[in-house]
Amino acid sequence: MVKKFIYFLSLGFVFCACGTTKKQAEAQPVVNIEFNADSAYQFCAAQCSFGPRTMNSEAHEQCAQWIQQKFQQYGYQVEMQKADLKGYDGTILKSTNIIAKASSQKESAGGEKILICAHWDSRPWADNDPDSANWRKPVMAANDGASGVAVMLELARLIQQHDSLKVAVDFICFDAEDWGIPQWDETGDGTDSWALGAQYWAKSQQQTANTQKPYRYAILLDMVGGQGAKFYQEGYSLQKAKGIVEKVWQAASAAGYGSFFPKQEGGYVTDDHVPVNDIARIPCIDIINHYPDCQQSSFGPTWHTINDDMQHIDKNTLQAVGQTLVQVLFSE
Repeated sequence: MVKKFIYFLSLGFVFCACGTTKKQAEAQPVVNIEFNADSAYQFCAAQCSFGPRTMNSEAHEQCAQWIQQKFQQYGYQVEMQKADLKGYDGTILKSTNIIAKASSQKESAGGEKILICAHWDSRPWADNDPDSANWRKPVMAANDGASGVAVMLELARLIQQHDSLKVAVDFICFDAEDWGIPQWDETGDGTDSWALGAQYWAKSQQQTANTQKPYRYAILLDMVGGQGAKFYQEGYSLQKAKGIVEKVWQAASAAGYGSFFPKQEGGYVTDDHVPVNDIARIPCIDIINHYPDCQQSSFGPTWHTINDDMQHIDKNTLQAVGQTLVQVLFSE
């Protein structure tokens, strides 16, 4: 999922309060629309039922069609943005960014929209598995991929059911995020080998910037269903879109899930939000799990291992992230 993680935690952050103050939380009315974690869990399981959604595989193609049909079912107009992208090793990756556009076209006063995104492909190599015999096996990617899409699908279902949303919300499932150079390959650092689908989409946004309404901001969901997960404030997000970070973390507190969203910096992550910020010029933050005390990886014990499966998905985590996003979107 992610090539680089620069861990940083200053003393100033250590001693700051983990949640939003009571006064701040009271300033934002609580949205009384309930995110359904059971539904999101089933969306996650449905993706995994196809098997690992690795690039160029049959499972990948089948799951793409399923995701497309689900968004269409919830009233979204879906564009399948296809491209042949070159992986770090020269492999041609048959990539599909799944772009779901709000058909209602509800817009803010400024004619802007909000974008929620996640990657949907699976890591082809479990290169962080504690057993080296598994390093070339594919990852099921229940958390690192499917969980973000699952939350987006449940949000799309809720948006269809409630007409109180005052802004247009689009969704994008980015492809070819996880073909980044594996740890056992010593051919180079491969920084640009990650987030290939997001890079492609961001460049296409440059070409259409003058012909379509801009996104006010974007939120990336990555690994949002893991057991014991917490979501620290990611470094590039603070650097590029600090106001959106503050908005989301305040919403988490207002929704009652501030304990899942510590107001501490977790480090810098190379992820899909980087090209969205740097190429498409859309302020984008990354909601991504961080385990500061996990020896195996700060991304958690299942990251890039064969154990990233449904047994390690927690509905409580899905609920925390999903309800936070409901609070954000329906408070606009």
